[in-house]
Amino acid sequence: MRLISRLFLSAAALACLLPSGFAQPAKAAKGEYIAYVGTYTRPEKSKGIYAWRFQPATGKLTAIGLVGETVSPSFLAVHPNHKFLYAVNEISNFQGSRTGSVSAFAMDTKTGQLKLLNTVTSRGGGPCHLALDPSGKWLYVANYNSGNAAEFPVHDDGTLGEASAFVQHAGSSVNRQRQSGPHAHETVISPDGKSVFVPDLGLDQILSYKVGGLTPNDPPFLKIAPGNGPRHFAFTPNGKFAYVMTEMTASVIAFKYAGGKFEELQTLPTVDTAPNMSGAEIAVHPNGKFVYTSTRGVNSIGVFAIDAKKGKLTPVERTPSGGKTPRNFTIDPTGAYMFVAHQDSDNVVVFKIDAKTGKLTPSGDILEAFAAVCVAFVPAQ
Repeated sequence: MRLISRLFLSAAALACLLPSGFAQPAKAAKGEYIAYVGTYTRPEKSKGIYAWRFQPATGKLTAIGLVGETVSPSFLAVHPNHKFLYAVNEISNFQGSRTGSVSAFAMDTKTGQLKLLNTVTSRGGGPCHLALDPSGKWLYVANYNSGNAAEFPVHDDGTLGEASAFVQHAGSSVNRQRQSGPHAHETVISPDGKSVFVPDLGLDQILSYKVGGLTPNDPPFLKIAPGNGPRHFAFTPNGKFAYVMTEMTASVIAFKYAGGKFEELQTLPTVDTAPNMSGAEIAVHPNGKFVYTSTRGVNSIGVFAIDAKKGKLTPVERTPSGGKTPRNFTIDPTGAYMFVAHQDSDNVVVFKIDAKTGKLTPSGDILEAFAAVCVAFVPAQ
């Protein structure tokens, strides 16, 4: 095991990497990437976004340190031009209002350093996820506590305008403790880049809106079985299938996707029933052959093989995540490694991925990262 310690430049060092869209991954100079890691901040523990240099060919990781100081930048998104990085500040009070915020940064991909461009209100409490459309003109944010979503114009200089569109979800579902109101949990861009989908845990729905205005699509939402609590979901690279991770039942639901409509195929558990189990992240491997899930409580990563023609899943393995509370994981742009961010054991555990079987093997690298949430990769220059 190689424990890669924090660099105390001004706080701990960390890496964070997030794949975006369905475009082919950009190649890095000399095959090197910068991995950015979003965290929950706390004095003397974490001050914002940290970074590492990563060489997939060798697996070598080199800590850079604190690169962007900002409050609780839990989830990150990278602009398609690889010049700008955006973070939700997962808070519920911004400039005296009961809302969170979103911050824009310019990236120096030679040094990894971030320069704050501006910060705007997220239009709701507890912003928990964000995504850019393929053109890079629009940024979408899901606000969990308030149960809404907002659209922000992205200017040519990377700065964000105030929200240009906003939708407030309404309603509830069967679990009165967890689903008494809406809880928007993610923003996902459709394969054609024309729609944005918002899983809402509180409503047991995935709502569908048009990019550029957030007007409802037809159909306006996909209904999930009551009490599941949809959290995140991901498309296959060819856009034919989609897979939803439920938080409350820790299951993965497979769908066929065409013309903006979903056809349910199957539902599989990610783990055996266990106390305090909670579904978290889901991702499709860049080769389109495997689905990966993370489940908190039992702290495991599930691997499923995709039937290329039918889209159904077959369980491959469940493996320990190597830490406590695997909040998010990211597959590196080459598809050779998985970085698993653990919120409650303060580390990011690195796995090697077998491209033929999909199985995971610990690489031996464990990155120290206080309250790690999200990992995002950018080609280094």
